[in-house]
Amino acid sequence: MNSSHPISRRNWLTSSAALAAGSWAASFGSHQRSSADEAQAKDKWPALTGRSPKSVAGVLTTYFKGSHSDVLIGRLLEGWKIDGGQGPALKLSSLYIDQQVNTEFGRELAARYKIPVFDTIEGAVTAGTSGIPVDGVLSIGEHGDYPRNDLGQDLYPRRRFFQEITDTFAKYGKVVPVFNDKHLGPGWDDALWMYQRAQQMQVPFMAGSSLVVGYRSPDLTVDLNSEIEAAVAIGYAELDRYGIHTLEFLQCMIEKRRGGEVGVMSVQCLTGDAIWAAVDAGRVDTGVLKAVADVSSKVSDVEMRAAHNPGDALFLIEYNDGFHAAVFMLSGFARSISAGIKLRGQDPVATQAEERTVPRHPHFAFLLHAVERMIHTGKPTYPVERTLLTTGILDRALRSRAEHGQRLLTPELAIAYQPSDYPHAPNPPLPL
Repeated sequence: MNSSHPISRRNWLTSSAALAAGSWAASFGSHQRSSADEAQAKDKWPALTGRSPKSVAGVLTTYFKGSHSDVLIGRLLEGWKIDGGQGPALKLSSLYIDQQVNTEFGRELAARYKIPVFDTIEGAVTAGTSGIPVDGVLSIGEHGDYPRNDLGQDLYPRRRFFQEITDTFAKYGKVVPVFNDKHLGPGWDDALWMYQRAQQMQVPFMAGSSLVVGYRSPDLTVDLNSEIEAAVAIGYAELDRYGIHTLEFLQCMIEKRRGGEVGVMSVQCLTGDAIWAAVDAGRVDTGVLKAVADVSSKVSDVEMRAAHNPGDALFLIEYNDGFHAAVFMLSGFARSISAGIKLRGQDPVATQAEERTVPRHPHFAFLLHAVERMIHTGKPTYPVERTLLTTGILDRALRSRAEHGQRLLTPELAIAYQPSDYPHAPNPPLPL
């Protein structure tokens, strides 16, 4: 694949508008909200209600309380709040759990709800039958005891999971939608293989971070075909695990620039003093950087440059249309993921992705809404190309860091797509 043959996508914007009808389940809670707020939120958020549940298989690395498996699969079993009540219009039919260690919580939960746990992925996808009775598969390759390579990538078996899931589709002659939690890969070669496999087999496929559809504080919606001049994000923690969240949170905004997404020309990762030398050299829009820093949750009152952490990094991203973006990973400064943009003729605006843990990581509920919609419609709610691109950017950034900050040309990331207008969670927040 090269820049003269960018990856295109089908028209992802043809999902049935009729699915937007309905209201939030009463079990979501009883926060004080005005009728106007409630009406506005219902109009904005395309919830699915009043529909017969679709069945799904879960293919998991592990299952402990608070794990990605728990905050997604747990909502199928115990409702949106994971403490009882109505849940999504999905029902769990079967499970595969890759690692047996420390999974007692997940196995006890499965036993309580009479969910069979199979020793193979094929067994889970077929639910022990001679066919594929499920309507979708949730592949959650996150957490567990897996190795980490020299680039700092956690080698979760996402490709192996997807290969065995799709091998089962081929064996039994049926394809159903698949959601892959977080990024593809984790390396670029695996990510591209997964994407191409889905395309070849016509598997409705979604992936990515929960933050792209969660709450934003303050609320910030970027319209399609916006004239975006600059963009900056600030994240924290490990570059692989949290870098993908930060990239996705930024990318879901800047993909809405005029003309849509056209892919990335180069990626560079700077560390140490080179981070701030790049800022001083004008390679980052300091107005947007300040706006993002202002909305970020901070470790302390220490000024951004002074809050040094050995693992800090700056990703500099040059897109094929000449647009530039910057992603700062600043664990010494930030304890949130935030992003901002500058629109032509306007002051910079920025927002923080809310990562509240009470009640039980609500941003995952909104991710599950998007997955639920795909399984009911048979069409991805938003393009998997976004996550293919962010996976590639992250992989190349980690390689640039290993090569002492070399700028890497990335013709393989000429990934063109048009974004979806599927909304993030409405503000003021709906109770979950």
